[in-house]
Amino acid sequence: MFAFLARYLLTVQSEKLIVTTQGPYVISNKPIDDTNLSPRNHEEADTRMMLHLAHAAEHCRRILIRTVDTDVVVLSVAAMTRHPHLQLWIAMGAGKDFRYIAAHDISKVLGVAKAQCLPLFHSFTGCDTVSCFNGIGKKTAWEVWSKCDHVTATFQKLCCAPFELTANDMSVLGRFVMLLYDRGSNCHDVNSARKYIFTKNGRQIENIPPTSEALFQHCKWAIYQGGHIWSQAHERQPVLPDPSDWGWQFMDRQWQPFWTVLPQASLTCRELLKCACKKECRSKRCKCNKVGLKCTALCSCVCGADFPVQHPVQAFNTN
Repeated sequence: MFAFLARYLLTVQSEKLIVTTQGPYVISNKPIDDTNLSPRNHEEADTRMMLHLAHAAEHCRRILIRTVDTDVVVLSVAAMTRHPHLQLWIAMGAGKDFRYIAAHDISKVLGVAKAQCLPLFHSFTGCDTVSCFNGIGKKTAWEVWSKCDHVTATFQKLCCAPFELTANDMSVLGRFVMLLYDRGSNCHDVNSARKYIFTKNGRQIENIPPTSEALFQHCKWAIYQGGHIWSQAHERQPVLPDPSDWGWQFMDRQWQPFWTVLPQASLTCRELLKCACKKECRSKRCKCNKVGLKCTALCSCVCGADFPVQHPVQAFNTN
């Protein structure tokens, strides 16, 4: 269908220049210099839009992009750091949520530094290809970022196709994540913060920071998306590193995220889970049934009666 519509546009009689894509190439209703457009190897439509934006910016001073994708808005704001002369409007949303967004004004208010690394912030806090931090929304993350200016320098470094993720980078990002979960945290690393929040603040295990190993993989996903793919959105032929070097593994004929090198918690920390069922656990609402575990003596149900509580062995002096 898209190929048919692309070819049909070429038959439309119009004084305006119409440019569209057809496979890796671009076609237009008038002769143009497509050196910077075709052929291209972009996989996603949002990055292709940034490529066309860069081409249109060579000839236009005002541009309008129609989208319903937040990623496009983020990339557009970042693109204004490369086109400061441009007025870029985003026609965003649909129905009662439709609105016009002045990407050029947002970029100016943020400043070059924050606007440039906005895509990395977006990927780090959760996007289509990178998981988010449970219970932490964009607004919360933005408020923490506004109070942690030192994170901006690290974001800037990592948003420009870095070769590696250093220990110093992880230290800064780890501190940022700790503040997402606890604004007054004085812990030195995410593992300590994870333990403190779980034991002292009484939060559920789903609402505490990730382990340092899981965070390391998360950072690599975010950098691959925000620092490699999105940072080269204006390039016709982006050069991307091997995904396996940035937190992905090829399984079942597709790329899947590699979560952590640590063993699964449900297999090593069964004592942390218990249900509050009144009788036998036959309902899908049972916490143990949800994760495929058998009930223990800690559970309130009758199912755990066959699993006595294991008491620590005491040492006695036989002398």
